[in-house]
Amino acid sequence: MPQKPLFHFEISERKVLLRLIDMMVVLLSLAVVGIIFKFDYFHIDSDNWSWTLLFLVYLNFFASVFELYDLQKADRFDSVLKNVLLTTSLTVLFYMLTPFLTPSLPENRLQILFFYLSVAGALLVWRSLYISLISSPRFYKRVLVVGDSFDIKLIAESLQTSDPNYFVVGYINTDQRFRADFKREDLLRFEVRDLQKAIKENHINEVVVASAYQKGLMFSLYNELSELLKQGFPIRDYTQVYEEVTRRIPVQNVDKDFYRYFPFSRSNQNKFYKFIFRFFDILISLLGIFFGIVISPFIIIGNIFGNRGKLFYKQDRVGKHGKVFSIIKLRTMTKDAEILGPQYAQKNDYRVTKFGRFLRRSRIDEIPQFYNVFKGEMSLIGPRPERPVFVKELSKLIPFYETRHIVKPGLTGWAQVMANYGDCYDDSLEKLQYDLYYIKHRGIFLDLNIMLKTLSTVIFFRGQ
Repeated sequence: MPQKPLFHFEISERKVLLRLIDMMVVLLSLAVVGIIFKFDYFHIDSDNWSWTLLFLVYLNFFASVFELYDLQKADRFDSVLKNVLLTTSLTVLFYMLTPFLTPSLPENRLQILFFYLSVAGALLVWRSLYISLISSPRFYKRVLVVGDSFDIKLIAESLQTSDPNYFVVGYINTDQRFRADFKREDLLRFEVRDLQKAIKENHINEVVVASAYQKGLMFSLYNELSELLKQGFPIRDYTQVYEEVTRRIPVQNVDKDFYRYFPFSRSNQNKFYKFIFRFFDILISLLGIFFGIVISPFIIIGNIFGNRGKLFYKQDRVGKHGKVFSIIKLRTMTKDAEILGPQYAQKNDYRVTKFGRFLRRSRIDEIPQFYNVFKGEMSLIGPRPERPVFVKELSKLIPFYETRHIVKPGLTGWAQVMANYGDCYDDSLEKLQYDLYYIKHRGIFLDLNIMLKTLSTVIFFRGQ
């Protein structure tokens, strides 16, 4: 019999838990070090509360930038070690570089080392405990899926890939036309009559209903689910769970009534939000253009020796409401990159020059698009604009692909910071799911999240 789980932390709960305990253990560590080693650089008291507040702001900001709250990375100590050291280094550095808001540097410089080791040590000890205890199977959410057999494997893999602590134990097949069993030993098949028994014996925390056919929910299954609801057992719709766990919309699992129930974000029509959004578009695009001018000598020299050709190139892209505009980019490919016609850029594309690869990974090749943002053809954040030929092709293959054009395309976006590189149908579908999630949940907090993740992409040189 499988080990009985204690309880399960939801994704949002684990992120809040990590943030709160990160702050608690660091402050506790600094307090203890202050008592034992007479450490007087950082005091936690009512007279200097602003010091503590600013320190926590720096800690949370850099922890977000360096992905300490990415749950997939938080489960691996090698990632945690690197990200904790980077977070601590930048937090301590910025804290020391704001002397009017923070205490003056101590005469004994050894105290700075105590400060650094106290923060890094506390975070590493706590995160090690998190990995060994809270991320263990004892805290997994154990789920039973009710759905059509040809979807079960995809459902299980997509949910568990997005949240390793979300474990699909087994399934009940609701489509009698398909009786195939799966080879996966950890994915069990249950019958309707054994539903309540299976829940008790396998310590199921939740039932997820994913049947695509109304007739799939047989009368007997309906009665079983109704009885579980009466007992207060959690039963949830698959599309709701998928969206919550993966942070994208399962567009491939919805039918022709998609537009009827899809609640577009109110921010799309909020005049104040749109005004603030446009204000920052203009402000940051001007800063981006200025930065591009400053580094242009280095880019020109690199282009002369590494690309040997034109510095810029233009390309038609599809914008808001399907309007076509010309995007401006730094050239990163060889001169005859599309001699055989339009084709998707691929990861490690042979057509990309050595200098072009640097421009792509650092995202410097996107800098000229700040001009498109300034003109209003693009925004800082939104679905990535695609070429007309690919839009026409993908619109025929993927349901509701045109929906992504109801907002301005972006320099960066939810799909860009979350999805794989789009060079095939599956990747394009995944990116559309993220784009629709952004359109549905668009708002200040999601925008800030995207900006932080974009910073992480640039810092870790993950541009493609």
